[in-house]
Amino acid sequence: MFFNSLPFALFFLFSVSLLFVLPQRYRWIFLLAASYYFYMSWQLTYGMILAGSTLVTYLGGLLMARQSRPAPRKMVLVLCLSANVGALLFFKYFNFFSRSLDGLLQSLDLTATVPTLDWLLPVGISFYIFQSTGYVVDVYRGRIAPERHLGYYALFVAFWPQILSGPIGRAGQLLPQLKESHTFDYSRVLEGMRLMLWGLFKKVVIADTLAIYVSRVFDHPGDYQGFPLIIAVAFYSVQIYCDFSGYTDMARGAARVMGVDLMENFRRPYFAKSFRDFWQRWHISLSTWFRDYVYIPLGGRRVATWRWYYNLMVTFLLSGLWHGANWTFVVWGALHGGFIVLEYATGGFQQKIADRLCADKASVWHNTIQVGITLVLVGISWIFFRANSIADAWYITRHLFVLDPGQPGLAVVSPAVFGLSLFLIAILIVADLKERRMRLYAYINRWPVWLRWSAYTVTGWAVAVATVFGVKQEYIYFQF
Repeated sequence: MFFNSLPFALFFLFSVSLLFVLPQRYRWIFLLAASYYFYMSWQLTYGMILAGSTLVTYLGGLLMARQSRPAPRKMVLVLCLSANVGALLFFKYFNFFSRSLDGLLQSLDLTATVPTLDWLLPVGISFYIFQSTGYVVDVYRGRIAPERHLGYYALFVAFWPQILSGPIGRAGQLLPQLKESHTFDYSRVLEGMRLMLWGLFKKVVIADTLAIYVSRVFDHPGDYQGFPLIIAVAFYSVQIYCDFSGYTDMARGAARVMGVDLMENFRRPYFAKSFRDFWQRWHISLSTWFRDYVYIPLGGRRVATWRWYYNLMVTFLLSGLWHGANWTFVVWGALHGGFIVLEYATGGFQQKIADRLCADKASVWHNTIQVGITLVLVGISWIFFRANSIADAWYITRHLFVLDPGQPGLAVVSPAVFGLSLFLIAILIVADLKERRMRLYAYINRWPVWLRWSAYTVTGWAVAVATVFGVKQEYIYFQF
């Protein structure tokens, strides 16, 4: 059940309408049933894996609370982590490791039958596994008390707006909201619907339009070099941002309608002035999760310099692998880790260069250079994220700046589609620039009523047309 589908629209209207009619004491039951229905609409067996992870971590939290000595508490934590991470490794990475081992054996001229399993990856497994894992670690650390109500805890793990692609929630922030009594609030509902509409626009209008050019180039990279590859990389950078942030906006908007505030997951990432800044703006729920549960436990920055760099690289390599069972994602994570290590290692040198080039660190010139360098490097790293193989990514990287006047360039798609793509990117840039000073919805609220609702109508019309007549693309992050 995709967010940009008629079944979801019917599900959303029914579930939200009934939610506010039911007495408060029954709402968690209805929300939990709706969440499992939403999740199992993909496949019934997925619900069993979700329920298993929920039950293990729920019982683990209760058992840790009953233990006064560190050793038994740690044993319970290890068992919970083994069950959770083991399920993730089994369902998501078994075939990846099997194929990698098979390739290694073949390179050594060794013959062996390496088994693979024929199944679909359970949707959202990376997100709810991380969410429940964060819960048991927080209980172990004493940051939160274990949740004793199984129903509310199950709702925390399965809450339907975020289960498929996040944001990855924290129990201390989300559980109390699920227990609160929420009444129908017109201003809150309007704000949530407006956020959902903007998310839909980013996904089905901007991202799916850009995907036409991107798919044709990335699926047959050997046919192109130079200008078409540069355009495809630039378009994909915008596509993945609009695709994922569009989903997040819809998730946050739907939750907002029901009275729940999910954490912000994107904060104008392409205006970042460094890779450190980028990861404080991009997929914030994931970056903070890896910071709190991987990077800091490894020692963070409180170690020798070489070990600090090692901690950074391990964190980003794992982040890359989390995104997908393919070596392209591992390389993508290694690039981001390497860029951040390089930033720290050359910080003094960069400062000297900046001092010579620009005396005013707050000047537009200085900020533009920083944003431009970061944007180009982030775009190059996206090549490995989108490419179908390491070979394709390497070809695109080597031929990216091989300029050939004979290349098709704009002819990859029709002039109308290309022009529309540029127009939509311009809309996005204007919206993000406006958000630097105030929230977009706050800015729109200043408009006259007739202009405001005209904008809503035009946006809704564009979404409807793109949904019915456009090229439908699955949400990128559903594969993770």
